[in-house]
Amino acid sequence: MYFFSADHHFYHKNIIKYVNRPFESIEHMHDELIKRHNSVVRKEDTVIIAGDFSLASTRITRRVIIPQLNGTLVFLKGCHDKWLANKYRDIWRRRLDSNYVIVCHYCLRTWPSSHYNSWHLYAHSHGRLDSIGKSMDIGVDTHDFYPYSFDEIKEIMANKPDNPNLIRR
Repeated sequence: MYFFSADHHFYHKNIIKYVNRPFESIEHMHDELIKRHNSVVRKEDTVIIAGDFSLASTRITRRVIIPQLNGTLVFLKGCHDKWLANKYRDIWRRRLDSNYVIVCHYCLRTWPSSHYNSWHLYAHSHGRLDSIGKSMDIGVDTHDFYPYSFDEIKEIMANKPDNPNLIRR
Protein backbone atom coordinates (compact mmCIF):
# COMPACT_ATOMS: atom_id res chain seq x y z
CA MET A 1 0.00 0.00 0.00
CA TYR A 2 1.16 3.53 -0.73
CA PHE A 3 0.69 6.45 1.66
CA PHE A 4 1.36 10.14 1.09
CA SER A 5 2.21 12.85 3.59
CA ALA A 6 4.18 16.06 4.09
CA ASP A 7 4.85 19.09 6.29
CA HIS A 8 5.55 17.25 9.54
CA HIS A 9 8.04 19.91 10.65
CA PHE A 10 9.70 17.74 13.28
CA TYR A 11 11.81 19.93 15.62
CA HIS A 12 10.14 23.13 14.41
CA LYS A 13 8.63 24.49 17.61
CA ASN A 14 7.13 27.58 15.98
CA ILE A 15 5.03 25.54 13.53
CA ILE A 16 2.50 24.94 16.32
CA LYS A 17 1.88 28.67 16.51
CA TYR A 18 2.29 29.46 12.79
CA VAL A 19 -0.43 27.11 11.59
CA ASN A 20 -2.39 26.74 14.84
CA ARG A 21 -1.64 23.08 15.48
CA PRO A 22 -3.52 21.62 18.48
CA PHE A 23 -0.47 20.49 20.43
CA GLU A 24 0.74 21.64 23.84
CA SER A 25 4.43 21.31 23.01
CA ILE A 26 6.83 20.15 20.33
CA GLU A 27 7.22 16.84 22.19
CA HIS A 28 3.45 16.37 22.16
CA MET A 29 3.40 17.11 18.43
CA HIS A 30 6.22 14.60 17.76
CA ASP A 31 4.47 11.89 19.80
CA GLU A 32 1.15 12.41 18.01
CA LEU A 33 2.67 12.53 14.52
CA ILE A 34 4.52 9.27 15.15
CA LYS A 35 1.52 7.58 16.81
CA ARG A 36 -0.91 8.58 14.05
CA HIS A 37 1.51 7.58 11.29
CA ASN A 38 2.09 4.15 12.82
CA SER A 39 -1.62 3.59 13.45
CA VAL A 40 -2.27 3.39 9.68
CA VAL A 41 1.10 2.59 8.04
CA ARG A 42 2.43 -0.96 8.29
CA LYS A 43 6.08 -1.91 8.05
CA GLU A 44 5.63 -3.23 4.48
CA ASP A 45 3.95 -0.04 3.18
CA THR A 46 5.65 2.77 1.23
CA VAL A 47 5.22 6.38 2.33
CA ILE A 48 6.01 9.27 -0.02
CA ILE A 49 6.85 12.32 2.09
CA ALA A 50 6.61 15.52 0.07
CA GLY A 51 9.01 17.69 2.02
CA ASP A 52 9.38 19.71 5.21
CA PHE A 53 9.84 16.57 7.24
CA SER A 54 12.39 17.77 9.80
CA LEU A 55 14.35 20.82 10.81
CA ALA A 56 16.68 18.69 12.93
CA SER A 57 20.19 17.68 11.94
CA THR A 58 20.79 14.70 9.68
CA ARG A 59 21.97 12.66 12.66
CA ILE A 60 18.89 13.34 14.80
CA THR A 61 16.48 12.92 11.90
CA ARG A 62 18.00 9.61 10.78
CA ARG A 63 18.71 8.13 14.23
CA VAL A 64 15.82 9.44 16.33
CA ILE A 65 12.77 10.17 14.15
CA ILE A 66 12.91 7.90 11.11
CA PRO A 67 13.45 4.60 13.03
CA GLN A 68 10.22 5.24 14.95
CA LEU A 69 8.09 5.36 11.78
CA ASN A 70 6.61 2.34 9.99
CA GLY A 71 7.07 1.80 6.29
CA THR A 72 9.67 2.48 3.66
CA LEU A 73 9.96 6.27 3.61
CA VAL A 74 10.67 8.07 0.34
CA PHE A 75 11.66 11.69 0.90
CA LEU A 76 11.23 14.63 -1.45
CA LYS A 77 12.86 17.94 -0.71
CA GLY A 78 10.91 20.77 0.82
CA CYS A 79 12.23 24.12 1.95
CA HIS A 80 13.22 22.90 5.44
CA ASP A 81 15.03 19.70 4.52
CA LYS A 82 18.71 20.58 4.72
CA TRP A 83 19.27 17.21 6.43
CA LEU A 84 18.55 15.48 3.09
CA ALA A 85 21.57 16.95 1.26
CA ASN A 86 21.41 17.29 -2.52
CA LYS A 87 20.90 13.70 -3.62
CA TYR A 88 17.13 13.70 -3.11
CA ARG A 89 14.67 14.59 -5.80
CA ASP A 90 12.02 17.28 -6.00
CA ILE A 91 9.37 15.29 -7.87
CA TRP A 92 8.16 11.70 -7.58
CA ARG A 93 6.18 10.17 -10.49
CA ARG A 94 4.52 6.80 -10.71
CA ARG A 95 1.60 5.08 -12.35
CA LEU A 96 -0.53 3.59 -9.58
CA ASP A 97 -3.42 1.47 -10.79
CA SER A 98 -4.47 3.39 -13.89
CA ASN A 99 -3.57 6.81 -12.48
CA TYR A 100 -0.43 8.80 -13.16
CA VAL A 101 0.55 10.45 -9.85
CA ILE A 102 2.94 13.40 -9.52
CA VAL A 103 4.15 14.41 -6.04
CA CYS A 104 6.06 17.60 -5.27
CA HIS A 105 6.45 19.75 -2.18
CA TYR A 106 5.21 22.79 -4.07
CA CYS A 107 1.82 23.21 -5.69
CA LEU A 108 2.18 23.41 -9.45
CA ARG A 109 -0.29 25.10 -11.76
CA THR A 110 0.43 22.48 -14.43
CA TRP A 111 2.41 19.29 -13.93
CA PRO A 112 3.58 16.34 -16.05
CA SER A 113 0.65 14.88 -17.97
CA SER A 114 -1.84 17.26 -16.34
CA HIS A 115 -3.37 17.65 -19.80
CA TYR A 116 -4.21 13.92 -19.56
CA ASN A 117 -5.81 14.33 -16.11
CA SER A 118 -2.85 13.09 -14.06
CA TRP A 119 -2.99 13.71 -10.31
CA HIS A 120 -0.81 16.20 -8.47
CA LEU A 121 -0.17 15.80 -4.73
CA TYR A 122 1.53 18.75 -3.06
CA ALA A 123 2.27 20.32 0.31
CA HIS A 124 3.87 23.54 1.60
CA SER A 125 0.61 25.46 2.04
CA HIS A 126 -0.68 23.72 5.20
CA GLY A 127 -4.22 23.50 3.82
CA ARG A 128 -4.46 27.19 2.97
CA LEU A 129 -4.39 26.89 -0.82
CA ASP A 130 -7.34 25.75 -2.91
CA SER A 131 -6.54 22.97 -5.31
CA ILE A 132 -7.37 22.98 -9.00
CA GLY A 133 -8.54 19.97 -10.97
CA LYS A 134 -7.01 16.68 -9.88
CA SER A 135 -4.64 18.15 -7.31
CA MET A 136 -4.65 18.14 -3.53
CA ASP A 137 -2.63 19.16 -0.48
CA ILE A 138 -1.34 16.04 1.29
CA GLY A 139 0.22 17.83 4.26
CA VAL A 140 -0.49 16.50 7.75
CA ASP A 141 -2.42 19.68 8.58
CA THR A 142 -5.11 18.67 6.04
CA HIS A 143 -5.76 15.16 7.40
CA ASP A 144 -5.81 15.39 11.21
CA PHE A 145 -2.05 14.67 11.22
CA TYR A 146 -2.37 11.27 9.50
CA PRO A 147 -0.87 10.25 6.16
CA TYR A 148 -3.31 9.70 3.28
CA SER A 149 -3.63 6.19 1.91
CA PHE A 150 -3.76 5.76 -1.84
CA ASP A 151 -7.32 4.46 -1.46
CA GLU A 152 -8.34 7.69 0.29
CA ILE A 153 -6.74 9.74 -2.46
CA LYS A 154 -8.59 7.72 -5.12
CA GLU A 155 -11.90 8.50 -3.41
CA ILE A 156 -11.07 12.21 -3.16
CA MET A 157 -9.90 12.45 -6.78
CA ALA A 158 -13.05 10.72 -8.04
CA ASN A 159 -15.03 13.74 -6.84
CA LYS A 160 -12.69 16.42 -8.19
CA PRO A 161 -13.21 18.16 -11.52
CA ASP A 162 -10.98 17.47 -14.49
CA ASN A 163 -7.75 19.40 -14.82
CA PRO A 164 -8.30 22.80 -16.48
CA ASN A 165 -5.86 21.94 -19.29
CA LEU A 166 -7.35 18.50 -20.03
CA ILE A 167 -7.19 17.60 -23.72
CA ARG A 168 -10.46 15.99 -24.68
CA ARG A 169 -10.09 13.37 -27.38
